[in-house]
Amino acid sequence: MLKILLASPESEVWNSRKHIHMGLGYLAGSLLAHGYHVDIYDSSVEADVESLDDRLAREHFDVVGLSAPTPLINAAWDAAAIAKRHGAITILGGPHLTLRPHESMEKEMVDLVVRGEAERTIVEIMAALEKQAEIDPQLNGQNSVEPKLFHPDAGWGRILGLSWRNIEGKVQHNPDRLLSDDVDAIPFPAHHMFKIDRYTNLNPLTDGLDMNARAFTIVTSRGCPYKCTYCSKPITGDTWRGRSVDNVIAEWEWLVKDLGATEIGITDDIWNLDRDRAKALCRGLIKANLNHVPWVTIHGMKVNNTDQELFSLMKQAGCKRVGFGVENGDDWMLRNVIKKGQTVDMVRQAFKHAKKARLQTMGFFIFGMPGETEESMEKTIKLAMELDPDLAHFMMAAPFPGTAMWEQLVEHGHIFENALEWDQLAIQENKAHFAFGNLDKETVERKWHEAHRRFYLRPKRIMRIAARKDTWQRFPYYLKTAANMLLGLGEREATAA
Repeated sequence: MLKILLASPESEVWNSRKHIHMGLGYLAGSLLAHGYHVDIYDSSVEADVESLDDRLAREHFDVVGLSAPTPLINAAWDAAAIAKRHGAITILGGPHLTLRPHESMEKEMVDLVVRGEAERTIVEIMAALEKQAEIDPQLNGQNSVEPKLFHPDAGWGRILGLSWRNIEGKVQHNPDRLLSDDVDAIPFPAHHMFKIDRYTNLNPLTDGLDMNARAFTIVTSRGCPYKCTYCSKPITGDTWRGRSVDNVIAEWEWLVKDLGATEIGITDDIWNLDRDRAKALCRGLIKANLNHVPWVTIHGMKVNNTDQELFSLMKQAGCKRVGFGVENGDDWMLRNVIKKGQTVDMVRQAFKHAKKARLQTMGFFIFGMPGETEESMEKTIKLAMELDPDLAHFMMAAPFPGTAMWEQLVEHGHIFENALEWDQLAIQENKAHFAFGNLDKETVERKWHEAHRRFYLRPKRIMRIAARKDTWQRFPYYLKTAANMLLGLGEREATAA
């Protein structure tokens, strides 16, 4: 039987925190459910011990699957070249590949590209590879570093969401795969396959509650129907599909009782879209006696779909911190530029409810959107100080392919794709990615630094940070990071507030 290695390329664009790769986890879970031999290699926690090159030299894998968002696509191509040298068939998937499949299919180190949700696609690819071996075992006997060619009789043309090369070497893009309506039918991600003791946190943006926690993540729903202009959703689209409460509780129980989770992060794009379901999930955690393990919402909750009862139930269910996508302090920007579907007053109300429930709060704020002004950025800074979240993350607007912002910038000549460095499109970069209208990059960067200084250098904030044990445990890192974010000095260690 074919052996598959699922890998994530090493990242130089995130910060030093490490978090498990849920996309690889879901693919591994699907392959395991169909009886395949699969392993996971996550460069973020394994490269210091063993490189991908060494891993593949030590153990042969027939297939290497790589997942990459836009900032990591260059690293994914490099990793694919390594896999090809070891004789593996390479498959690339993830957000960037879904948006720009042909770009990667033009690379000789890439054999197959998967677009969209891949849990079913990856299993069908394995079946086609086995079929192809029956048809003509010598078909892919060419030099391993050359692109693989695939025989149509093996069923490659019937695999939805796949890009491949036929025996003449012509790239074929099959029709897209429709999103699965039954998310309960998707096997649980292979949490047990991650070297969890090597991970230090839940998410590249946010501090966890405990830097030494056995921190797992969980996805209780997929997608978001809102159309924020900065947000790219190539895989889930503008849909929202929630798992049943029973299905989520079963996975949560596995994490806590079998895998020893001491901290859990919900990574849904918008887990509270169905408010009643969110409340039912909280009640389910309480009933199952799972509320003794602390959990957080890593991404921003939708502020216009909350109430006091929800936050109170979250607190009873073990939640310690909630995140909110505030984005901007100017209602005109929220309505006409970001198109967030919320107002500043809605943000204030959500923070009020969360704090009343004695939950920690976290706010995300974006600087430099097209149409932004120095005045609107000043409103954002003032709102952040008014809301006073426990954690505030000020980010530079990053124009990802597939977003309305990207299209706007391409149309007005602010992005030239042939000169674009994909690895520079990290929302945690400390440099503005573009200028637009009368707003120059220097002003955006100046207000970004100013936001950090004015928010974090307040006396009460300094006292709060000094009281945290984590501050002293990681003092050199925080000092280095703060010097750049607050003062604009030197190079930042990829990021974090």
